[in-house]
Amino acid sequence: MIKVGITHGDINGIGYEVILKTFADSRMAEICTPIIYGSAKVASYHRKVMDLQSVPFNQIGNAKDASANKVNILNCVNEELKIDIGQSTPIAGEAAFVALERAVEDLKNGLIDVLVTAPINKHNIQRDDFHFPGHTEYLEEKFGQDKDKSLMILAKDALRVALVTGHIPLADVSKVLTKEKIIDAAIRFEASLKRDFRIDKPRIAVLSLNPHAGENGLLGSEENEVIVPALKELIDKKVLCLGPYPADGFFGSGDFARFDGILAMYHDQGLIPFKTIAMEDGVNFTAGLPIIRTSPAHGTAYGIAGKGQASEESFRQAVYMAIDTFNNRNEFDKAHKNPLKKLYVERGNDNEVLDLTSEE
Repeated sequence: MIKVGITHGDINGIGYEVILKTFADSRMAEICTPIIYGSAKVASYHRKVMDLQSVPFNQIGNAKDASANKVNILNCVNEELKIDIGQSTPIAGEAAFVALERAVEDLKNGLIDVLVTAPINKHNIQRDDFHFPGHTEYLEEKFGQDKDKSLMILAKDALRVALVTGHIPLADVSKVLTKEKIIDAAIRFEASLKRDFRIDKPRIAVLSLNPHAGENGLLGSEENEVIVPALKELIDKKVLCLGPYPADGFFGSGDFARFDGILAMYHDQGLIPFKTIAMEDGVNFTAGLPIIRTSPAHGTAYGIAGKGQASEESFRQAVYMAIDTFNNRNEFDKAHKNPLKKLYVERGNDNEVLDLTSEE
């Protein structure tokens, strides 16, 4: 059974609420072996504050000891830490980092198969060992190699949005947006759509940067000078990309439903329409790396933390997607693996054999 590592995120946010609500359904432990990196004591505190349904935890100190058909919680943070629900505190940032670091180490060592991260506060988690704008960049440093670069994809059913630029200031987007960056993101996006989502011939819509796709240079030159040349090169590479489409009309008209993926130029251009459509059950998926990581599309939601109002649907869908992606990758790799490594034929009466794969 697939071992799903789950980090508890910011202990003052809604992380434990959505985790507890998700695994209150006993059927979840029948489709995977969940291992929550956090604290049984902190989980119990959140349950009591919100009077949530009790979840029978199997407390462990090592992922090797996780039991199937049980909700395992790996105690890896100080259980005496102070909880201030709805507040951003250094203690919460430390607890989020410790859980993430332990889960990442276990993922590296093969003790868990996939990673699902509850929301963190990108400010209070900052420290010498974590100087990143989010999980995506942190995981790229931990698992990315020379050819591996992360790609943020937000997904719900057939709606999949990827970003050319991620967590950078809006003022810097046009400065870093290049033809090469667009081509690279599109190629990675197509590869993920094929391998992770099992879409044989994905159609990708590419959004413009400027209003009305630049109006032939009247409202900006990036479309003519950067995006269109990138699209032409992608078509030459047999990547089916169409555009550039003005973002407002593209989403407003429902044209997004005709594509398997949408490539946005910057963070809010892709995430505002996505979260408007799929905030309740959308999933943040980190593509482009050898590991599988998903997360709910929402943040720590301090404003409703501790009130029992948070929906667990996005978190539940993140668990489902992690499992599905693990299976999809295995099926894809198996289907594309060459089973004929060597071919031999008999030659002569002495049963000599000839290696037909030889270069000689």
